[in-house]
Amino acid sequence: MEKTVSDAIKYRRSVRKFDSKKDLDDDLVKKCIINASLAPTSSNLQLWEFYHITDKNLLSKISKCCFNQPAAKTAKQIIVTVVRRDLWRKRAKANLIFFKSKKNSLSNKQFKLTQKYYKEIVPFVYKDFLRILSLLKYLFAYIIGFFRVMYRQLNHSDLRIIAHKSAALASQNFMISMAGFNYDTCPMEGFDSIKVKRILKLNSKSEINMIIGCGIRLEEGVYGERFRIPFEKIYYKR
Repeated sequence: MEKTVSDAIKYRRSVRKFDSKKDLDDDLVKKCIINASLAPTSSNLQLWEFYHITDKNLLSKISKCCFNQPAAKTAKQIIVTVVRRDLWRKRAKANLIFFKSKKNSLSNKQFKLTQKYYKEIVPFVYKDFLRILSLLKYLFAYIIGFFRVMYRQLNHSDLRIIAHKSAALASQNFMISMAGFNYDTCPMEGFDSIKVKRILKLNSKSEINMIIGCGIRLEEGVYGERFRIPFEKIYYKR
């Protein structure tokens, strides 16, 4: 029986060692990736891709690129979440097509707003040339910001952060979904991103957001009790 969201969150741990004798259901893992794709994403651009690694040869290669850390070496499957900022034009166009198909269910004002947003605002934010445009947009926002409330996340690094935040939300959706089915995961930061990109034949503009080892936990794969900073030290009600 699938866990409740709260139970899945409590069950999820970063598991460093997986049981070699227990396999995962590919279709169930795929279902969790579908759940990942339902995560909130900036401007609904969905600038992500998910690589579901099940081939043993590929698993071995990626494990080496993760320094053969136990969470990679013992993983039965690996998920690689990839950021694709270069696809913003295609994803904006996909949104335009979607809203045109729903035109009859939208008010005239709503329809015009969606058209303006994806035809004008998104290109203004994402369009760049050798990072020069992003710098000019940042300076523009900085100056206008003295006189009114202004959106300021317009430079190159800001857009990278935005895309990676969205991809991280998707990765968390995936891990919680896996926990809901009693499957375990471990998000890994330690990896050679260039070599992994070569293995997966990703283009130069792709950025790896997260590599997630998947399997069924061994008891020794959970390194002790969960520790969190006391809640009263991180919670502020204003």
